[in-house]
Amino acid sequence: MATLSGRHQMITFKAEEALVEAMEHIPNRSEFIRSAILAALEGVCPVCHGTGVLNFNQQRHWHEFRRTHRVERCDDCAEGRLVCTAAGE
Repeated sequence: MATLSGRHQMITFKAEEALVEAMEHIPNRSEFIRSAILAALEGVCPVCHGTGVLNFNQQRHWHEFRRTHRVERCDDCAEGRLVCTAAGE
């Protein structure tokens, strides 16, 4: 996970009352929120950057990548994973 260093800046956001109430008893909410954001950023798709949509150039690169890779379901966790099919070439 990325580490925090350097100058800090204040960032604010709106939250529903239920979220505010759920976080009420967290001792260090700022650290909790920072950790949650950093963890979420590490899970962002490296191709679409979390938008869920590929633009024209990203689609072109994806189609090129797909020639030697496929998406398959993992037998252990049932999640999708990329598998290189070019290993035997």
